[in-house]
Amino acid sequence: MSTHLELPPLPRTLVLDPPLTDEEFEQMCFADTVFQFERTREGEILVNPPTAGYTGDSNTEIIYQLRAWWRQHRRGRTFDSNTGFFLPDSSMLSPDAAYVRPERLRGVTREDGARILRLCPNFVVELLSYSDRLRKAQRKMERWIENGAELAWLVDPYKKRIHVYEPGKKARIETGLLLAGSGPVEGFVLDVAEVWGRYEPDEE
Repeated sequence: MSTHLELPPLPRTLVLDPPLTDEEFEQMCFADTVFQFERTREGEILVNPPTAGYTGDSNTEIIYQLRAWWRQHRRGRTFDSNTGFFLPDSSMLSPDAAYVRPERLRGVTREDGARILRLCPNFVVELLSYSDRLRKAQRKMERWIENGAELAWLVDPYKKRIHVYEPGKKARIETGLLLAGSGPVEGFVLDVAEVWGRYEPDEE
């Protein structure tokens, strides 16, 4: 006989008064082992649940391909979905994958690298999950660009398309099976077909 565990609904956002300092917020992030936190520029704390199965598999594929491109030149650094960045507008956001040019890493010490980095990646990828709202995800992409990202991709595996964001340009949609990077990731080509394939069940 199975027992259904009734749990009270957990908040997806928190607003603290007085707000946490950057140091206090960082301590909270590192102390929690279940949820991942982000902070908007308005000070609202976002509580993110663990990643679902197919989303985690797909995100691993994106990071793998980005890392493989990085190995060709080994300049700058790549980051996974657990990495947070304090941005110029006071928010703290975590992309699903990111790349930072070496020029933007100048001055970052070993001690800095052991904490949440205070910089904006040059390139970010966000992977839409089943529970994400598209418009909210689009606003996040706009925030990345406003804070200094040169290129940002919002990957929608459910409609099989990628929203491409660049400073000073209107967002566009790509639907091909290969997507070529530009600017900070010139030469990187995402095999989109492999990403979509991560959402198919395994054959018996």
